[in-house]
This record gives sequence, C-alpha cells and structure tokens, in this order.
Amino acid sequence: SFTISLHKADNTTVMIKLKPGLSPSCRIRMKNVIRPELKIKPGENVTFTFTCSTPEKYFIMEIQKNIDCVSGPCPFGDVHLYPLGLPRLNRTYIWDVKASTKAGLELKFSTSWLRQIEPGETCPDSVSYSISSCIYKAMVNIGTFCRNGSVSRIKLLGGVVMSLHLPWHLPLTTSGFNIANRASIKRLCIIESVLKGESSITLMSPNYPLGFPEDELMTWQFVIPSNMRASVFFHNYSLSNCERKEERVEYYIPGSPSNPEVFKLSDSQPANIAGSFNMSLQGCDQDAQNPGILRLLFQVVIQHPQVDENVTHLVDLSKEKNMTMTIHLEGWPSRIPVMSEPMCLICKDPRTCDRVLTLTSGAVYRISFLCKDLSRLRITAEKGIGCMDIRWCQRKIYSLSVPKAITRLPIRLHKFIWKLLASDLINVEITSPSLKLQQHVSEQKCNTSYSYSIVSATPETELNVGLFCPGGSIEKIQMRNNITISLKTFGKGFINESTPQDLKMSFVPHIKDECTFTVSPNPKAEVYLQTPNSPYGLPPYVSISWFIVVPSKQTAHLRFSEDRMGIACETGRAYINIKEETLGAEEIVCREDELLPQPRNMHHDFWVNVSNCRPVDKTQLTLQFRVTFADKQIDLGIIFGVVAGAGVLTAIGLTVYCVKKKKKKTQNPMVGVYNANVNTQMPGKKGLFGKGRQNNESHVYAVIDDAVVYGHLLKESNGSVTPEVDVYRPFDGPMGSLPPSPPPFSFRKNIKCSSNTEEEPLPLTDTDQDTYTFAHQKSGQSEDNGDANKKDKGDTSVPLLENKERDGLVE
Repeated sequence: SFTISLHKADNTTVMIKLKPGLSPSCRIRMKNVIRPELKIKPGENVTFTFTCSTPEKYFIMEIQKNIDCVSGPCPFGDVHLYPLGLPRLNRTYIWDVKASTKAGLELKFSTSWLRQIEPGETCPDSVSYSISSCIYKAMVNIGTFCRNGSVSRIKLLGGVVMSLHLPWHLPLTTSGFNIANRASIKRLCIIESVLKGESSITLMSPNYPLGFPEDELMTWQFVIPSNMRASVFFHNYSLSNCERKEERVEYYIPGSPSNPEVFKLSDSQPANIAGSFNMSLQGCDQDAQNPGILRLLFQVVIQHPQVDENVTHLVDLSKEKNMTMTIHLEGWPSRIPVMSEPMCLICKDPRTCDRVLTLTSGAVYRISFLCKDLSRLRITAEKGIGCMDIRWCQRKIYSLSVPKAITRLPIRLHKFIWKLLASDLINVEITSPSLKLQQHVSEQKCNTSYSYSIVSATPETELNVGLFCPGGSIEKIQMRNNITISLKTFGKGFINESTPQDLKMSFVPHIKDECTFTVSPNPKAEVYLQTPNSPYGLPPYVSISWFIVVPSKQTAHLRFSEDRMGIACETGRAYINIKEETLGAEEIVCREDELLPQPRNMHHDFWVNVSNCRPVDKTQLTLQFRVTFADKQIDLGIIFGVVAGAGVLTAIGLTVYCVKKKKKKTQNPMVGVYNANVNTQMPGKKGLFGKGRQNNESHVYAVIDDAVVYGHLLKESNGSVTPEVDVYRPFDGPMGSLPPSPPPFSFRKNIKCSSNTEEEPLPLTDTDQDTYTFAHQKSGQSEDNGDANKKDKGDTSVPLLENKERDGLVE
C-alpha cells in the first residue's frame, strides 16, 4: 500500500488518473472502495493500493504546487520534489507561480543546463521541462527543453508555469532549478545560453510553430568566450501582417560602433562575431482581420577562429557577363547538412558569412573562409551566351573555358554550365581544334579529370548529345536549338589538366540535321561513335550525321557493332546512308528492315547519316560504329600490271602514229556520215517509239572514211569543208560539303542495301531528248556491231553519256 500525506501550507495537490485511451483493467482501492482515479488535496492523508501488480502501465500522476507571489512573499531558492514516497508512476511536477507583471522571475538551472527541442521531439532520457508565461491572462509557451544543453537561465515577466516530466523508473529527487526574484525585465522573456567550446544551439521563438505574441519583445543572451567566433543562421521563419511598426531582429554586439544593429528576418544574419552578444526579436501591431504569424527557428554556431580567417581571396568578375558563381558545401542543394556538422562558412565581408555564397558578374569581391576543411567546399558556376541576330554574332568566337577567377581559388570546381541561347534559324557550332573530343562509350570510356555533358533542348524535346572528354578525334559538333554544356570535374587534377582548354563556340546559320559531327582522327586511331540520347534512343524523325576525315595515305575501316538497327517503324522509315567524298562514289542506303552494311574500307573522307522514323513502342534506335585507320597497302601485282600496261599502250601508240602518218598522205580527214536508213523521228513518250533502244540505231553515228562515202561532195568543195565536232568532258567542278541526303520518306520504296545493285533506267518524259553514242569503227567489226551489243550483259538502253551525267548528279 501507499500513503501520501500533504501539509495544508504546502498548497500541493496530487492527482492519480488513468492514461488516456486505456481501458480500466487496473483500478485504485481505498478503504475497500475501488475507483479509477484519486485526488489528494492539501492537508489530506490517504492510504491506497492498486488492483494490479504493474500500475505504471495504466496510471499517471500530476503533482501541482501553487505559489502566490502577489499577496505574499515568494519561497525563493531551490525547488524540491514534494511529497516523498510516491508510487513509481510516470509523473509530472507543476509549479504555478503567480507574480505581478511589474516584477520579474528568474529560473536558474543547475550545471545540467537545458536544450530547447522542437514540438513533437522527445528527450533521450525522457526527462523534459515545459515553461510557460502568463501575460494578461494569456498563456505563452516559452518552450520545451531537455537536460544537457546550454540554456542556463530564463527570466520571465509576471507569472510562470513550470512543468517537469519524469519517467516512472527514474528515481530523481531534485528539480534541477531554483526561483529568484528580479526587477522588471520590460519584455516577454530573456533566455540566456552559455556556450564554452565549439558547438551549436537551436532555439525557437515562443509559441513556435504558432505565432509570437503581438507587439512583444524578447531577447536571447549568448555568453561566449572572447576567443571564439559565433554565427547566426535563420532556418525557418514567417512574418505577420503589420499595421504599425515593423518586425525586426536587433543585435547588441560589444565593441560595435552601431549598436543595436537592426536586421530584417529575410536578411543574412551576422556571422564571425567575436565573443558574447544579445539578439532580440520585436513584433508589431498586427492586422486584426488577417494577423498572420510571426515565428522563428534559428541556429547559433560557435567555432574557433581559423588560421586564415584574415586571408582574403580576390574574385574578379568585373569583365564577365551573364555569369553567376556559387560556393557551397559538397552535395548542395540536394543534401542539407545537419546542424550538428562542423560549419564551413564563406564570408563576403568579415561579418557577412553563410554556408552558401553566390557572386554575380560585373563586380570584384574579396572573400574569406571560416572553415577548417576547405575540401568540403565546391564551386558551381553558370554563364549565358545568346544570339538573336546572326549578323551581329556570326563571326564571333566564344571561348568555353573556366575563368581564372575560379581556378585560382583554393576551392574545387564542381560544375561550370554554359547556356547557349539562339533564335530558331541560328545554330551552335562547338570546336576543339587541338585537344579534340572523345565520346564516352562503354568500349572507350573517359578517364580524364573532367568531362563535358552536351544537351540540345527545345520546349518540346530534349536531345542528350552525349558525354565527351578531351583527347579524342571529334573536332567539331554542329547542333540545332538551345544548347547546355556542363563541365563537371572528377578529381583534384582539373586545374593542371585544364590549363590548355581549347573548347570554343560560335553561332552559325541553320543546318539540316539536328546534329553533325566532324571527326578528324590522328593516324592509326581507333574511334568509337554512338548516336545521341543513348540508351533511350534517338527521338522520332531526328537525323544525325558524321563526317569522318580519312588521313592521307591511310585507309579507314568502318564496322557497325550490330547487324541490324533493332527497331520497327510505326510511321516512316529509318535509314543509314554512307558515301565517300570522291568523284563517282556510290551511296549506300539501308533501311531499318535490312541488314546493316558489312565492314568496309573507306579510302576517302566519307559521311555516315542516320535518320530515324517513329518507332513502335519499346523499340529505340541506338547505333554504335567503330572506325579504325591503317596505312594504305601497295599491291606489287598492280605495280607490275601498270608497268606492263604502260608498255602495251606505248606500243599501240607507236603503231597508231605510224598508221596515221601513212593515211595522212593518201586520205582526207574522217567525218561523221549521216545514215538515212534509220528512224529520225524525235523521241517522245514510250508509246510513240516503235522499237526499243536495243534494236533502234537512231542514237548511233557511224564513223567511216570520207573517201568511201560522199567523196564527190568533198571534191566539189575542194576539200574546204571543216566538220563540226563536239567533245564530252567529265564534270570536274567543286565537290559539295553537305552530307548525303537520305531519300524523302514518300519515295523510299525500292532502295537496296547493296553496292552492286544495278540502277534502273530513268523513265523518259515528254521533254526527254534522245542521247547519242559515239562509236569508233574498227576493222573487221563494222558488220558485227549489232551482235556484239546484244551479247553485252549491260543495259544498252542507258548509253554511256547518260551514265556519265547521272554520276555527275549523284556526286
């Protein structure tokens, strides 16, 4: 059984009741009367027992002591836990002290000072203090605190309600605080914190997260050794709607020439404060209709002064345009450091420091660091370059290199972003003339300390061009739309490697493809190239081209990594076009339902073009190919053949010379003779021809000796007739620099993926002119021409001249 005896003068009441939400399976028995709860008033002596062996699971106990400091003297001094001999239950001691608003009360805590916690947070040892103040019959929650903190004293105006919550298993015998009388403090409360070594403290305004009382003033006093540095950070705050006055924060810093220093809650708060200081929060007269809420949660960090705290670093951004530079902790902004982590502060001036500092172009800054380990800091910068009129920016070349103002700082660069903006008809060209770029693929990974990520974007689509690093073969990339280039570092060697940065950018007129690469490899190089947007595949209807430069005296070997494109088209067709940049070169065209070209050797510069269709679901166009280079092999058989052929040609030339010399003495020059026996009707549509080309000789001039036919006409003119002749000359004009154009989607039907496929003759139209073939008559063959033509396996319906003209068009 338990006996509780209360003195009437103590003005103490004990209440034992069931925990909320529990069924009354355990009760209190007093004088054979069973009851669910028990209240013992001042002056009573009660003996009772519980009907169960574990009453701590069901009951809680409140011990409330009322102290009147208005009508009589206050019992100042240490506060004891009374009465003794209570049952082992979760218990709450409450001291309700009533005092005049003209007087102040001070709660002074023992060496185990307090630490304020947020609402809903619990203390590790389950021992907590709740402090409230009574102003004009309104209760204000000063805060909830745990043991082992830095709050040493709390001064309040008027009355106070102090609660101590203890678990049933903790045999605590002292309250840990005393009450003292003080003069009026003329504000809601003063909370004093003593901070000795490197540490941090989190504090909240009264009633947090609810509103701070209207037009009230409170102060936090921070007692800090003079050889330490303090910094204040506001982590969460909101403002009320003021009718009069302005909500503000005031600092009183010993030695400051401008005490008090006034700040808005939205300002960066003072940092690097030497020694003790006070901070006050002032409310305002709120709008009665829409008062809003004034609340504040902040942190004070105490650090040793750094060895280089007086060392300033010059950051000259005066010549930069459209650039921002942010110094931050590693992992920012996704990772927010916990408050207990050692602080790394960046200071724009001795008193303006923060965890994150952003500098803008057009100014010169002197910054310092309040941080033990600068390796935890990173730099992220962004620069914008735009062109809205090609006439003003076409000839400009922009350097995409990291400014020296960044590389000279003792902070590692994390990322530098260039945003290149242009109008619809202006495109971007990126060049790396000396270092060149290497595309990062699984077979050829980048191992440098930095890389470039290139993204081409429009409001509708985004094309991830790829990841690139210096030291490759890609000399130039031309892209449409707006471009974002991100340089990201991976190690400490960036500053050394980046000294010869040569990435440059210029704006160029509109290009046909979404992206065009110019690949200029070194001799005997091995280049791996891949379509952009891997592994998600090219967007629908996107066309990509590569122009590969083959070094002189070298042969390029082109090989695709797969046998097929691996997609099925829902709309349109996907094509691969390959063509060498040389006269008479054939164009290889493959469709998505055909095998990709077999590995082949390319002896001249060549184009590779990939054009996508709209693939069906779950199929994506991703292609990779490899280009290797080797020295050209000279075949000795060819050399001997050429020498032998030259000898034969020399012999033939001598024979012809001798024959011509002989003929010149006896015969007049040969002329073309018109044959009146052939059909001379002008060719038109196919239906107008009675015969085909193979059995129609209208296109043939027979060249014979003028002495045999029409010789009498030559004699009558005294040999003065000069025959008109014409000479066919092959096309030798300039070659184009554009990639091979894939066939239009509406006409791509019967194109074969083979270099040996014979071309069908072009159909004659209404305006087609007949084409003539010049044939030299040889002795003994004048009568066999028809048979020889029939034996020829080639298509004689397309004459030689027509083939030449078609080759010229293709080229």
